[in-house]
Amino acid sequence: MKKEKGLLIVLSGPAGVGKGTVCGALRKQDTDIQYSVSATTRKPREGEKHGVNYFFKTRDEFEAMIATNGLLEWAEYVGNYYGTPMDYVQETMEAGRDIILEIEVQGAQKVRKAFPDGVFIFLAPPSLQELRERIVGRGTETEDVINERMTVAREEIELMKMYDYVVENDQVEHAVERIKSIVTAEHCKRERLIEKYKELAEVEKEC
Repeated sequence: MKKEKGLLIVLSGPAGVGKGTVCGALRKQDTDIQYSVSATTRKPREGEKHGVNYFFKTRDEFEAMIATNGLLEWAEYVGNYYGTPMDYVQETMEAGRDIILEIEVQGAQKVRKAFPDGVFIFLAPPSLQELRERIVGRGTETEDVINERMTVAREEIELMKMYDYVVENDQVEHAVERIKSIVTAEHCKRERLIEKYKELAEVEKEC
């Protein structure tokens, strides 16, 4: 019988909403979910390993991946490229494992075009005031940068309509439980299982 293909789960939302925290907590609870390893042209930091933290590439190698459509999404940030390798995502899914991408809203739009069957989850703050307080609480941004982030956050919330699900990150543990429920429900969708049971029915006929 044909093995069920893994899910591509995309988690995104405004800066400061807690994507990294929620994704980390989810991975601790659900070890069957594979975290997507990004490619980058920056140098490895102490303790980082190729294929674990990042796929470390030369600039020429990365640009070749761009030219051959080998990346789901990519961006250049502070002089270095960062992106999601297409092959890694596809191989993980073909092996029957779910894979989660924790990316920005702009990146999610690109992934949606390449993988329309993916599971797109928008992580939302309880309120814009709460989001602002979280960003201020980091203590790393100036008032101008905070205001800019809030402007972008409002624009990103307007793009919520392109997602399949919205999960409010009021408390990390609650957000994780909601995401786990979504993943369970997606695995039970008729569209994902119909070919498997058609094949089973054909086997029964032959018997």
